[in-house]
Amino acid sequence: MQDELTKAIAVNLGISDLPINQQQELIAQFGEVALKSATLSVVSKLANDKKEEFAKLAEAGDPSALKTFLDREVPRHEELAKTAVAEEVKKFKAFQVV
Repeated sequence: MQDELTKAIAVNLGISDLPINQQQELIAQFGEVALKSATLSVVSKLANDKKEEFAKLAEAGDPSALKTFLDREVPRHEELAKTAVAEEVKKFKAFQVV
């Protein structure tokens, strides 16, 4: 399952011709960038007084509580995150062409 997922991501990012260890490294790096971008996109929509609450929930590591909070405070947060990740994929692919 994981191998298939890695292959699919590598194809989507346009790095499937690279050796597997390089693919894995790039996918891990991309994952970090994409997660940061998605988080910033969502957090930027929070009211200032809610950002501290978000930080506490994120540090607590309770995904259910965090999702409940975001569902309430940032309508369409999942869509925002997906859009941010899609934008990072575009940037990554554009960088590969250079």
